[in-house]
Amino acid sequence: MDTLSSGTIVGRAGGHDTAEGSVSSAAEQLSGFVRRQYAVLIAGPAIAVLLGLAYLLVTPPQYTATATILIDSSPLRVLQSQLQPVGDIPLDTLQVGSQVEILSSDNIALAVIRRLRLTEDPEFVKSGAGWLSSLADSESAKDKERRALDEFASNRNVLRLERTYALDVSFTSRNPVTAAAIANAIADVYLDDQLDAKDQTRRRAGAWLQERINELRAQVTSADRAVLEFKEKNNIVDMVGANGASGPGSSARLIGEQQLFELNSQLATARGATGEARARLERIEQVRKMDLSEAAVTDTLRNEVITRLRNQYLDLSAREANLSSRYGPEHLAAANIRNQMAELSRNIATELGRIAASYQSDYEIAKAREENIERELASLVSEGRITNRDRLGLAELESSARIYHSVYDGFLQRYMDAIQQQSFPITDARVISAAAPPSKKSKPNNSLVLVIAATMGMIASLGVAGLREVIDDVFRTSRQVEQALGVRCLSVIPLSDGLASAKGRTFARLPDANAEARRAEDRVVQTIAQTSVEFSDPLLRRVVDHPLSLFAEAIRAIKMTASLPAHVRDTKVIGITSTLPNEGKSTVACNLAALMADAGRRVILVDADLRNPTLARRLNPVPTAGLMELLGGKISLDQAIGFNSITNLTLLPLVLDEQPAHADEILASQAFRTLIDQLRNRYDYVVLDLPPVAPVVDVRAVLPVIDSIVFVVEWGKTRIGAVQRHLDAVPEISDRLLGVVLNKANLKAMARFEQPGLYHDGYYTNSGYRRVG
Repeated sequence: MDTLSSGTIVGRAGGHDTAEGSVSSAAEQLSGFVRRQYAVLIAGPAIAVLLGLAYLLVTPPQYTATATILIDSSPLRVLQSQLQPVGDIPLDTLQVGSQVEILSSDNIALAVIRRLRLTEDPEFVKSGAGWLSSLADSESAKDKERRALDEFASNRNVLRLERTYALDVSFTSRNPVTAAAIANAIADVYLDDQLDAKDQTRRRAGAWLQERINELRAQVTSADRAVLEFKEKNNIVDMVGANGASGPGSSARLIGEQQLFELNSQLATARGATGEARARLERIEQVRKMDLSEAAVTDTLRNEVITRLRNQYLDLSAREANLSSRYGPEHLAAANIRNQMAELSRNIATELGRIAASYQSDYEIAKAREENIERELASLVSEGRITNRDRLGLAELESSARIYHSVYDGFLQRYMDAIQQQSFPITDARVISAAAPPSKKSKPNNSLVLVIAATMGMIASLGVAGLREVIDDVFRTSRQVEQALGVRCLSVIPLSDGLASAKGRTFARLPDANAEARRAEDRVVQTIAQTSVEFSDPLLRRVVDHPLSLFAEAIRAIKMTASLPAHVRDTKVIGITSTLPNEGKSTVACNLAALMADAGRRVILVDADLRNPTLARRLNPVPTAGLMELLGGKISLDQAIGFNSITNLTLLPLVLDEQPAHADEILASQAFRTLIDQLRNRYDYVVLDLPPVAPVVDVRAVLPVIDSIVFVVEWGKTRIGAVQRHLDAVPEISDRLLGVVLNKANLKAMARFEQPGLYHDGYYTNSGYRRVG
């Protein structure tokens, strides 16, 4: 029979699949969390939803009306374009944000309160009963306005629509008509406030501009008068400008300046003519030195006579070269042609000389004119130095006069614009959607309230469930045992199961060749001891009475692990201990020894708990002597032991009249060691029921004679930290530890901590086996 199958409660012998995927592990942990805390996870949202429903029942409905205002300065820009040439300036985003603040201001709210007389509305100024009502009636008007303002501000909302210049003005009230009326009133008051603000600004600006214009007019007149007086005093006469005007604001010049300007122009022209004549003269002199065959002569002079003579010369030169090559250079025809060429050269030289003389004459004339203009300019400059000294003062006066004229013209233009705009009451905002009484309530939102309540309930339930998981510092599963202690969990023993009693040999037993021999030897021992005992507590022989129960399978898993030959240490002497008392170690020890003996092994159970022996009290008849008398030499081993005929189990009880003062010294004595060695040679297994580890140190004393230890932990009660601390404090126990047994498990509750269906006995009820006897 496979004692490690999922249909039984068996020990986890370290055969877990360590290569489980992280996803499946996380899913398993999550499902386990839900199974364990499902009641909390369901109760939290359910209670929160009920509270949400109660809130919806007691909260009166509220209605929200919305009016939409568009911030648009296009009418104002159109008006400005008619009055003055201005550009199309886009509306600033920050300006829209400023309008939101204006709509949310107390001034707008107080204006609406006064216009609609909201101080008389009980919704805004709540009236009480009794002395509270008389106290409210005695309040001043300002106090009522303040209370109404607070209520008004809490129900008003101004929101800018995303990426637009539109503003939504919303108001929430218990009355839908009141909500719509107040939202429209806010928009109307805002538009009136904009008109009043613009009108007041224009009036203040017009008054200030009027005063400033009067001051500037006087300053302009004074500056013009100072310029005229200075000119008369210093005999400065202006030339009339191109626009026919004279004075500080015109482009007039002094007579000397005009003459100086004209002479400078003439001097520049004369210098250019002189340079041009000199260049032509120099060029003709270069040409006269050049050979007639060069093409630059004709290209430079552009003279028809020279061009014609040169062409003739070139033709003769070609004929002369032809004749010389055919008849020789001394031929008469070649000589005549050369004479003609010489005559043409003289004619060209004569013509060039005539042209050079003409260029020389032009150069002399231009040079003389330049010198004459320079003399006149020098004379005029000398005269102008005196005038320039007086001109410095005039320039300063004229500069001041021009500045005053410019400022005066600018202020006058602004003043005219302000006067004309006062007659146009236009704002840069308008209502594009008036508020209407809403047909559906806006608060409370039933769906939203229930969703928020369920969400908060789920969050709270998750917190409570998580807190329960954190503070649940006890052993619940075999995996938890292995992860916390780092040792195998041999088995999980249930607290109880529902199988009916089936005493006796009701199931077939596998044949054992040595069983009869061992039984005969046990009968001999029984005859020698002449002490037959029975368990008065059925729980101590439960594994025999119910061989196919979950309890029996759990004990069988311990026996299987102890009998496997894969252990480094011998497992003949097995100690059963726990951290604290009452964890069921004695029950586990009795049932393990009974199961081994029932399987045909020679087993003796020794009650070694000198602080609280339990075996003797659960035997019938109750023994009068036992381990202490045996160690003291008062009786022999055969006289101290008892024999159970049903299980073939040999027992060595412990009978105490009073608790020994040095129990650890007794367990560490040589007599006890000799006894264990004797039992080791005589029996296949020696099972010791040891005291718990936490309250006493007796286990440390008996460790040298023990091969293996089975550590019993109570399910759902023993603290993980306590077990870890005591096992770490005694490394010798960890070295001899065969495994941990999770005892007194509540299978119904344990299903929430493990996979569903892992612990049940359906495998046996449906296996087809039939009880006999």
